[in-house]
Amino acid sequence: MSTTIFVNLPVKDLERSKRFWTKLGYSFDPVFTDDNAACLVISEHIYAMLLVEPFFKNFTSKSIADTATTTEAILALGVESRDRVDELVDAAFAAGASPSGDAMDEGPMYLRRFADPDGHLWEVFYMDQSAIPSS
Repeated sequence: MSTTIFVNLPVKDLERSKRFWTKLGYSFDPVFTDDNAACLVISEHIYAMLLVEPFFKNFTSKSIADTATTTEAILALGVESRDRVDELVDAAFAAGASPSGDAMDEGPMYLRRFADPDGHLWEVFYMDQSAIPSS
């Protein structure tokens, strides 16, 4: 059974967010993209719906987290190599992301972090499955 995930994220400036993610090499599904939302295609089964804040507020009665002072979630993306971790995070910094903690090199796991232009926290990691003992 296959599961697809759509993570909904509030953004202040949709065009800025689209430019940021495009610079990282990602695309948007035009069917689910308009002036209020953009469907960021992360993989075949992973999407992030970037919703302008007024539109996002239609889906919740709670306040939107102030990412300058609050962490609402940490989104982690597993990639195919350590080099890809570096490529993606370096591209994020070049596109306007901010550092969000130190890199971690824990043997089979290598991880780097950034905050996107809206302050959402992202981790990009590589896990060398061959270095993990089987149970």
